[in-house]
Amino acid sequence: MNHFPHLLLSVIIPTLNEAENLPLLLNDLNNQQNISLEIIVGDGGSSDATQSVAVAHGVCLVAVGRGRGMQMNAAAARASGDYMLFLHADSRVDDPFLLANAVQMFSENMQSDVPVAGHFSLRFMRTTGQNSMAYRYAEEKSAFNRDNTANGDQGLLLTKSFFQQLGGFDERMPFLEDQRITGKICSQGKWITLPGHLKTSARRFEIEGFHRRYILMSMMMGLYSIGADEFFVRAPGVYRAQQDTGRLFLSPFFRLILRMMFEEWGLSGSVRVFYLLGRYIRQNSWQMFFFFDVWLRPLLGSGRYPLLRLHDLVFAPCTRFRVFNVLTGLLCFLWFMGILAPFFWLVERSRCACLTMRR
Repeated sequence: MNHFPHLLLSVIIPTLNEAENLPLLLNDLNNQQNISLEIIVGDGGSSDATQSVAVAHGVCLVAVGRGRGMQMNAAAARASGDYMLFLHADSRVDDPFLLANAVQMFSENMQSDVPVAGHFSLRFMRTTGQNSMAYRYAEEKSAFNRDNTANGDQGLLLTKSFFQQLGGFDERMPFLEDQRITGKICSQGKWITLPGHLKTSARRFEIEGFHRRYILMSMMMGLYSIGADEFFVRAPGVYRAQQDTGRLFLSPFFRLILRMMFEEWGLSGSVRVFYLLGRYIRQNSWQMFFFFDVWLRPLLGSGRYPLLRLHDLVFAPCTRFRVFNVLTGLLCFLWFMGILAPFFWLVERSRCACLTMRR
């Protein structure tokens, strides 16, 4: 094993009220072997003891306005290392050689002229045994380097020079900063999956509901990918209005889309939106084939993806024509607005009424 005692890796952690999780991650980082770390916490105005925890652990604290992109950019500006690793505060690094091994593999892949960025695969830290198959699918997908598979939970390792070339994180909105920078990485460099894995908290999935959270993430990724920025201008207010309810309400988001269809997009604009969503879904149809490979894992064995190969060799080439975008867009509209939206309106109606009465 190569050692990197003289290589300084700047680890950047954005925080907002993470007093419970931050000490666990900082202790993990303190136990890392064969590498020198500079730890910088970019705090977005925590109202708990997060900042005190950072100071007590002797790490660099950068206090800045709220917004994860802004927090990470401000912390990155203070970084001294040539390599930078961005981690979420609810991550765990239980392998003491994880970062040294990651940097070794990363440096081996830097020999070409193409800039490199690396991410880890994930393991979810769960408190229940529910939705095991769904978590297994999400974990296995996190090891891939296809479009829309990398996110901030998986960590981001890259050189300072490449980070500056990318222009840092987008600060225009308080979310999806990880997806925006991954898109830039795909267009200007290449992704690699680093050895080992990060552990990440499943708290949001468990509190809000795994399938509800996944549906919302799918909606957001689809609308983001087609450039429907008007949804994201309005969405923060919708999300804040129901943050204290625990379980995620989806009906407000469906109402928001319906309102935009009538007030902003109109008929022709709505047709265009769902056509583009159809194209986006078709381009990501590999995930359905991949899901069944994961589902059949006990029969197939590890590392085998026959259905994914079938998609790449047969299904994708046969469905690349525009008519399939139209058909998929129509199915997308029927599924989301004709089935899911009425379902969640009915399911959540009584609970919304109860919350209104309490207020």
